[in-house]
Amino acid sequence: MAKEGNLEAPTRHPLDWQNPDFYNEEKCFDELERIFDICHGCRRCVSLCGSFPTLFDLVDESPTMEVDGVAKQDYWKVVDQCFMCDLCYMTKCPYTPPHEWNLDFPHTMLRAKAIKFKKGEVGAAEQFLASTDTHGSLAGIPIVVQAVNAVNKTKAARSVMESVLGVDENAWLPALATRKFRSTAETAAATKVVDGEKTPGKVAIYSTCYINYNEPGIGHDLLKILDHNDIPYVLVEKEKCCGMPKLELGDLDSVHASKEANIPVLAKYAKEGYAIMAAVPSCALMFKQELPLMFPDCLDTQLVKDHMWDPFEYFMARKRDGLLKTEFPQALGNVSYQIPCHGRVQNIGKKTEEMLKMIPGTEINTIERCSGHAGTYGVKKGSHEYAMKIGKPVFKAMATMKDGSKPDFISSDCPLGGHHIAQGFEVNGLGAPELNHPLTLVRKAYGLS
Repeated sequence: MAKEGNLEAPTRHPLDWQNPDFYNEEKCFDELERIFDICHGCRRCVSLCGSFPTLFDLVDESPTMEVDGVAKQDYWKVVDQCFMCDLCYMTKCPYTPPHEWNLDFPHTMLRAKAIKFKKGEVGAAEQFLASTDTHGSLAGIPIVVQAVNAVNKTKAARSVMESVLGVDENAWLPALATRKFRSTAETAAATKVVDGEKTPGKVAIYSTCYINYNEPGIGHDLLKILDHNDIPYVLVEKEKCCGMPKLELGDLDSVHASKEANIPVLAKYAKEGYAIMAAVPSCALMFKQELPLMFPDCLDTQLVKDHMWDPFEYFMARKRDGLLKTEFPQALGNVSYQIPCHGRVQNIGKKTEEMLKMIPGTEINTIERCSGHAGTYGVKKGSHEYAMKIGKPVFKAMATMKDGSKPDFISSDCPLGGHHIAQGFEVNGLGAPELNHPLTLVRKAYGLS
């Protein structure tokens, strides 16, 4: 007899993406129908994203008011609303494995997206938006960067981008950095490696596309915190996009290519005893979960998984080793902080909040809910408006501290999510607190310039 719900922690099965049956549309639709029927009978995830309301509306408006009354081609409407946040699997669904119903909604959505990509139904514009190394290649080029950034702020250029690339003209877009993080990072001040019981005493930094090409200041703040705590670091010798944007498109061959470029490099640092650190949650999650599930038999991929750290996961483990400096001379006041979805899925707990709460004279208002940005979903013409709607409860919750006062800072570990929240504040007239990444806040609290 089936249990009502799952009383055990969810587990993940490897993704059988190299099996030809994975791309069999009929078999995929059979699995979608099975899962949709379970979701229709539960409806616990209705508030998470657009996929579930879309599904339930299709069911409720069908002739039978059951899943069997929904046209199979309408399943794509549900698939297109999934932005792979994983929260339904990790926080809501009572029927994930080891439950016998074995329900994995996001990976079934991924299978459908992969079929769509194989059929050639993902446009060139979407593929370009997911090619972070391509449009980031202009970063750091004198004059070109300034020209591109200036043009991208004009109404005419945004109108063209909307019609050609499908980028909503009202969506916030990151500027290109005038100098890339990897080319400007300082050499570590510390040289002595002090291992703790829980932490390696040296760090290898995987920069991520966003920090390297768009906001290098976040990376420099991370390095300053490591220096302040006498932790030697290096930047990994070379890197490519982690593959998360391509994963969200269903372009699994490109994910494979990124894995082949990154894993041999990162595995070398793992074998040398480094903690590998990525300051963007989606990138860390890619190496901690998605690649290990796609390549379960690759020993180097599993090794990198075991050595990949979120910065605050590392710092709090370092504190437990008695090796983190905990004197913060600079108070921050009121901070409204959002835990991004891909941070929550890592199952590391509220490590950023834990560190921010160590800072004297600082009040933290923590929000655990999706900001709605979700990578390219938040900037596309077809979904930006909906992304702002998904994020509205977050914007409102972050606009007021628990005592009714206003925040001095708003913050999220996800840089893109943070800017989406800041835009939500502006659009909804919620004030204009300063947006700082948590690493920037900690650097300020340490009194580092």
